[in-house]
Amino acid sequence: MNTKTNNKIEKTTARKATWRDYFDLCKPKVVALLLLTSVVGVVLASPPGEISLFILIMSTLGIGLGSAAGAAINQIVERESDSRMARTENRPLPQGRVSQQNAFIFAVMMAVASVFVLTAWINVLTAVLTFASMIGYAVVYTMYLKKATPQNIVIGGLAGATPPLLGWVSVTGTIDPHGLLLVLIIYTWTPPHFWALAIHRRDDYAKVNLPMLPVTHGIEFTKYSILGYTILMFMVTLLPYLAYMRGEFYLVSAVLLGLFFFYKVFMLMFSSRANAAISTFVYSINYLMLLFIAMVIDHYFAGEVSQLLCNTLQYSCYK
Repeated sequence: MNTKTNNKIEKTTARKATWRDYFDLCKPKVVALLLLTSVVGVVLASPPGEISLFILIMSTLGIGLGSAAGAAINQIVERESDSRMARTENRPLPQGRVSQQNAFIFAVMMAVASVFVLTAWINVLTAVLTFASMIGYAVVYTMYLKKATPQNIVIGGLAGATPPLLGWVSVTGTIDPHGLLLVLIIYTWTPPHFWALAIHRRDDYAKVNLPMLPVTHGIEFTKYSILGYTILMFMVTLLPYLAYMRGEFYLVSAVLLGLFFFYKVFMLMFSSRANAAISTFVYSINYLMLLFIAMVIDHYFAGEVSQLLCNTLQYSCYK
């Protein structure tokens, strides 16, 4: 760590950490999105009307603790680079509001609690997969891939794509094809989601020598890569319908949401608007939330909604 960073941190360590500082270590907005997808995994793995609130609550708690632990370790590892980036310089560690030692203890406590909760009240497989996902993000991606290759998010994105499978396994105790399909959706969504942010924050990443795709290959190449993965993502989101996992309501929702995603990507590629990249990034978050919510609606009201759509569009739906 350079002297400037050390001095900055030393000047701010006098302030006592608050609960909010530790809360921020958990990356609450990121974890909230992950937990939404894990909750959807629990719901989809349960027959309509037969969901166990105990499994829903305890799995969400255990998966959330594991995700938060990974987020805290990520911030510990990236403490120095975070202090030099505008987007992250006000985080608790760069500002010295939480010491590195306390942050590590906090992360370990959450990781241990996650494994305990999931092992004791859910099942061992969910605990193992949650811990493996945490290690994949906090160690494999953060410590190695992020600094090693511009394809870091493609290779390491699997760790962040597992929450719906974790929720699914919480109910079934097995790894099922439909649960893996949910992982595939998030996995193909991750590159266009992250690369849009990377374009917006390209100078930040260049300043700390992180080999993000816009830094190593340029913004234009990244835009076409976003388009390519958006096409792949769109095709993957049709698979739940084609695999008879979801019905017509989900299909219509996936198509409409996907088409607007394409609109955002084309605006990013061809418009001169300065906020096109961040606008695409923000929409990608809303897109994933709405897509998974559509799955839940379809799960509970598939028959009624699908029949209404079929009658309106005048075609024969599958039974």
